[in-house]
Order: sequence, then structure tokens, then C-alpha cells
Amino acid sequence: YQRRVHGKIPGSSMAAEPAPCSAESVVYEVCQGEEQLPVFKELLRRDLSEPYSVFTYRYFLHNWPQLCHVAKDGDKIIGVVVCKMEPHSNPHTQAVVSRGYIAMLAVEPSYRRLGIGTRLVNIAIEKMIAEKCEELCLETEAVNAPALALYQKMGFVRDKRLHKYYLNGGDAYRMKLWLN
Repeated sequence: YQRRVHGKIPGSSMAAEPAPCSAESVVYEVCQGEEQLPVFKELLRRDLSEPYSVFTYRYFLHNWPQLCHVAKDGDKIIGVVVCKMEPHSNPHTQAVVSRGYIAMLAVEPSYRRLGIGTRLVNIAIEKMIAEKCEELCLETEAVNAPALALYQKMGFVRDKRLHKYYLNGGDAYRMKLWLN
């Protein structure tokens, strides 16, 4: 499964810093499993506020490999999205829905503002819709304005503020996107 980005960055009017490639040359593919794990683990380690063990990454890769994608410039991994999808019981209606979860998203700093993060999330959403996902959620740091802007631009809404959610004491927002 591979996709190439064509066209300009949707909704972007700001000039991006020069990157080693253009958005059109980025290739997107399903994670190849254990052989790519050290590379995308390092990419995520630099971007995320929480330290994750190798077992966390393996949990997602082995259970939902079709929902974990990388962006590549040639052979170099420059972005990654790690997701899962499971049945979820709505506490208000007791109805069981299929809920997707974006656990991790990272893009190499020199490749940001090219639409790579947006495209990775869109690929994950497309896959989840194809698997009959009804809603999608994620958490992001309350102080991470670029992430909040990205997700809001994509239609996610802030569901609730999670006080002292992260190990560093920082707050998070749980964000949701309804797909049906």
C-alpha cells in the first residue's frame, strides 16, 4: 500500500522552511513491522512528551499493523502515525461503537509544514472508515498549539481537558472526530 502526495498543502498559506524534499516526492506506506521499529521509535521519542517502552510500540504494530503508517523520503522515514481501533461502549447510551485511536503522530522537524502529518492522519482515517469505524479520539498536550490547530482543521473537537495527564504534569485535551 503506497500513496504519493500530489498538489499543495491544503489550507496552508504560510511558507514552509526548505525541506530536503518536496511534498510530491513523499511516499506513504504501511509500517513494515519490527525492521522499522528503531527508526520510528526514535522519531516519536523526540516529538512526544511521554517515554514509551518498545512493548508499547509492538502492541500497536502487532495488533493493528494496517493502522500504522510511515512517510518516507527515499529510504528515510520522516513521519509516522500509530493507531488502533476497538469496540467501545458509550457510557450514556450503552451502545457499542467502533472507536479508533490515534496514539502517536510525529514528523521530522525539517519536513514539517508540508502537509505530511495531515496526510498521515488522513490515511489512518480512511483505513478506519473502511473498517467501519464510527468515531476517532486522541490526546494532545494542551500547550501544543500546532497539534491542536492541525486536528481542529481536520474536524476534531475538544472533548475534555485532562488535568495533569502527562508524567511531566502537563494537561492534555481529549479530541474526538465522529465519522458517521
